[in-house]
Amino acid sequence: MKIVIVEDEPLAGDALEELVLKLRPDYEVLERIESVEEGIEWFDTHDAPNLIFCDIHLSDGRSFEMWREVKIDCPVIFTTAYNQYAIEAFKVNSVDYLLKPIKEEELQKAIEKYESLHKEALSSEMKNLRNLIENSVLERGYREVKTRFMVKTGQVIKSISTSEVAYFIAEEGVVLLVNFKGNRFVVNYTLDQLEAQLDPQMFFRANRQLVVNIEAVKEVTPYFKGRLYLLLEPAPDGDQVISSGKANAFKEWLDM
Repeated sequence: MKIVIVEDEPLAGDALEELVLKLRPDYEVLERIESVEEGIEWFDTHDAPNLIFCDIHLSDGRSFEMWREVKIDCPVIFTTAYNQYAIEAFKVNSVDYLLKPIKEEELQKAIEKYESLHKEALSSEMKNLRNLIENSVLERGYREVKTRFMVKTGQVIKSISTSEVAYFIAEEGVVLLVNFKGNRFVVNYTLDQLEAQLDPQMFFRANRQLVVNIEAVKEVTPYFKGRLYLLLEPAPDGDQVISSGKANAFKEWLDM
């Protein structure tokens, strides 16, 4: 049985390989891959193994990108240190999903599940997995959601939960966190970075200056040329408008 391990942390890769070979001494590790770029190159130039053990979060991106770039026709057991992602999607559409640190008994169950599946079932799971990745379903479920921010006020550093944040707003070259009490704190993030790290059900990138919490939206009214005017609480300086191109997505987000 030929396997490939995709893991960017050497110690974690060593531990996984040791566990796999302990449980299945007849397995052969063909390659240890540490990045998306390396994975794309390897799978594009080598025959597929029988099974892949694949970390999701690699040093240069999500391992899903490998499936987008090359055709990988073999089953996969995903591994990750994060438990808030689309676990059910992984369990249904890959052989299994293992949460780090990987326990021997869980690895044993995953291997046994793989070995018990018929060729037709494996083929169906691989097809479903490719469809999920191509349609970005797993990417949407896979968010490293930020739950709090450390901010400085005077000489004091305090923690603010994301549930306390009304919005993030860019003003005069800095990004400010504004809580529901109207207090403003400088944060060392760009709005692009915040958009990628915040819960998309709670926060929406309204425009180039604003990422808003759904609870801060008190009123939405039609504006010129298909745009939307936002009434927020607490009120920011200046008008906040949703472009016509984002208007439908914003209304769908409000109606989640």
